[in-house]
Amino acid sequence: MRSLFRLLVKNYPFLLFLFLEVISVVFIVNYNSFQRSRYLNTSNAISASLYSSYSSVVQYFGLKKVNKHLMEENALLRNRIDQYESSLLDSVRLETSSDSTFRYIPARVVNNSVNRQQNYITLNRGRKHGVKPDQGIISSTGIVGIVTSVSESYSMGLSVLNPRWSISAKLKKNGYYGSLIWNGKSYKNAELGDIPFHVDVAVGDTIVTSGYSSVFPEGILVGKVESFTQPPGENYYVINVELSTDFKSVTWVEVIDGIKSDELEKLKQATFNGEDGI
Repeated sequence: MRSLFRLLVKNYPFLLFLFLEVISVVFIVNYNSFQRSRYLNTSNAISASLYSSYSSVVQYFGLKKVNKHLMEENALLRNRIDQYESSLLDSVRLETSSDSTFRYIPARVVNNSVNRQQNYITLNRGRKHGVKPDQGIISSTGIVGIVTSVSESYSMGLSVLNPRWSISAKLKKNGYYGSLIWNGKSYKNAELGDIPFHVDVAVGDTIVTSGYSSVFPEGILVGKVESFTQPPGENYYVINVELSTDFKSVTWVEVIDGIKSDELEKLKQATFNGEDGI
């Protein structure tokens, strides 16, 4: 307490000056309209700036919740669109294919690799959420991977950045399809093969899923043609595809449940075994 008293006594002239200065400013602001107007404008600008900064900080820490809500809403919209398309086909009495109905399960990425030769992705959704092996994984920007193993609450899969599997993809403008596989070089690119020379290919062409499987619906974005070559003695292009998904920042995804995929798989097995049906 004595130290505080000594400090006040020692700095008495300066503290008195500050007090009188504040009193002067108060009088000037209160009894002069111009100064009062400038003071109010300045204080409002400072307050607005502080509130804006505070709001930005709050919004930043709330992004996780917002992203989760958006992914759940996106999955709901995808499900409704698929139901609408199925009902529309039924209304015109067209028989839908066994892989035309899908359900979308929102999930968060809890682990992901991009710098290995065989990259994997782990999700916070598992068996109790309806996730099963061989289900496709997509994000809001395009394809991500495929589920390979599932526990009760988690699942793991191969990302597109894994040469152990390939995807059936096609040129959106003309429908010619081939196999997309990662070349092991960059997390931004993959290669599309089996496109014959006579097909019209140009840089910037959109690549989407072909729909020729029960894993991915038709038309899911894959990427765009970055470059292509015609190897001598070969009948097919080697097309370098710039992937639409940024695998270094992917956080929220959707697992695609092909509702009738089990029926399709049984039909395929019956065909391979020479049986008449399932």
